[in-house]
Amino acid sequence: MKEEVEKAVSVLKKGGIIIYPTDTVWGIGCDATNNKAVQEIFKLKKRLSQKSMIVLICEPDNIKNIVEEVPEIAFDLMESWDRPLTIVYDNAKNLAKSLISDDKTIGVRVSRSDFNKALIKELGHPIVSTSANFSGQPTPISFNEIDEKLLKRVNYVVDLERDFDVEVKPSTVIRIYPDGNFDVLRK
Repeated sequence: MKEEVEKAVSVLKKGGIIIYPTDTVWGIGCDATNNKAVQEIFKLKKRLSQKSMIVLICEPDNIKNIVEEVPEIAFDLMESWDRPLTIVYDNAKNLAKSLISDDKTIGVRVSRSDFNKALIKELGHPIVSTSANFSGQPTPISFNEIDEKLLKRVNYVVDLERDFDVEVKPSTVIRIYPDGNFDVLRK
């Protein structure tokens, strides 16, 4: 795994795009602070820039680096939720401008994947996570279902977990407000 982390980080630091296994599905990613790389993912996926993408972090405390105010309940939710959880926060900061929604929100998930955690820690920045498919196409449940054209258009494809099918179960999505109230957007 260490070698794959090093290879992927080398690509990400140069502004490249990778396909990699996440804690939910195979994803397309880049350094979440690199605006040019983020825009390349939108182009690659043929995705409208108004459709947001999420970022992955490796530890709950990392959220303070990319969100102005983090309600205390967010930490409780991150620690206690029984499956992958994406939280939409107000007042994103220190991320590529094209990642931040017009209303200044950003979706963030603390990854449960050891590979993702090591990758993010080594890179020193959050990474973008969006499913490894063209916009409007089904999410692949295995590496073998990723469109060959997509695989050829990224800078690196991580060589881990290619033999496993994933249970395509997207993360729960919660919108949390500065006052600590929240709404479940997707179960």
